[in-house]
Amino acid sequence: MTKANKRIIFLIDMQSFYASIEKAANPALRDQPIVVAGDPERRSGVVLAACPIAKTYGVVTAEALWQAQQKCRRLVVVRPRMETYIHISLLITQIFESFTDKVEPYSIDEQFLDVTGSVHLFGDVYQMAAQIRQRVWLETGINCRVGIGENKVLAKMACDNFAKKQEAGVFWLKKEELEETLWKLPIEKLFGVGSRMKRHFHRMGVYQIGQLAGLSPAVLKQRWGVNGEVLWRTAHGLDDSPVSLRAYDTQKGIGHHMTLPRDYHTAAEIKVVLLELCEEVARRARSKELMGSVVSVGCRGADLDAANGFGRQLKLEEQTNDATTLYEAACCLFDRHWQGTPVRSVGVNLGQLVPDNVLQLNLFTDNHRRRSLAHAMDGIRSKYGPDAILRATSLLGAGQARERARKIGGHYK
Repeated sequence: MTKANKRIIFLIDMQSFYASIEKAANPALRDQPIVVAGDPERRSGVVLAACPIAKTYGVVTAEALWQAQQKCRRLVVVRPRMETYIHISLLITQIFESFTDKVEPYSIDEQFLDVTGSVHLFGDVYQMAAQIRQRVWLETGINCRVGIGENKVLAKMACDNFAKKQEAGVFWLKKEELEETLWKLPIEKLFGVGSRMKRHFHRMGVYQIGQLAGLSPAVLKQRWGVNGEVLWRTAHGLDDSPVSLRAYDTQKGIGHHMTLPRDYHTAAEIKVVLLELCEEVARRARSKELMGSVVSVGCRGADLDAANGFGRQLKLEEQTNDATTLYEAACCLFDRHWQGTPVRSVGVNLGQLVPDNVLQLNLFTDNHRRRSLAHAMDGIRSKYGPDAILRATSLLGAGQARERARKIGGHYK
């Protein structure tokens, strides 16, 4: 690809998205340090978003609410309104689509735009970015930052590492200038490097992105497989993936994960949640007319960043989207691998998905009757709400289904 026909990709990030929405909705909060956080009485009391004023006190996203309140005594806590946030995210997508027809949501507050074919309609790259930022501000009251690059990974790192620190909120990260820009940053600033990978690199004596870029991709691939080569390519700003409207159409798995309101110590308590998770995974699989043959279960302890707990999977004899079948497999994995330590986080995933338009007959199990019953329950929940019909175990103290019915994506509606 020659310089003349290089792509121009934007990654646009909404500053303190949830907090900005709350300030736009309530002008009295505009000059207040606010955070959006869950219920402080439950484990969901975690900071989801902190406004720039709160951040000046050292408040950061994902820390416990009580820690944030210790840092800032006059902190204003707002409970999240996920339905509102999703609605505004969709409105912002519509704004972006008035600038280009190639828009790919990356998260609720980040989206990729390929503006290669439309940038000339709005002046140059910087003029277009300024117009987009102005439109978003005028129509939503939210400040956004724009990272620019010739591919998605450069645009993402331009936004995260540079645009957020610029007064104009815009930065163009050019591949030919990486040695003077990106390569001088600490290794953890590279997209794809988390806390564990950072420790691995430090043990290798790699502290800056430029040091990683200087390594042989073969050495990295030998150590970490394909991921090692991907990190090397990222350090060099190499990424051929397109901005695609259908980037998430192909689903490889259906899973559900839950952080519990307290430590669960007994198998009986944990299995209540496992059953609820299997019910939810099976329901979502049926809604997408899919079934799978690999069940995965993961459990973690109090320190979610530590290497505790387990994550294992089991291959089923036939594909299924039946909750009871999933639960039996999940219990098998749990009984085999749980070491009796307290559990704080549980997840269930169904993989190797195929369409569910073919049903395997079984001489010993009435699969057709199970499927009819499951679809009847789905219909009741769809009409009257997810907690309209529950298993009796969900009424026990360990059950979370009724509380989860009040949420979207794990957060209050």
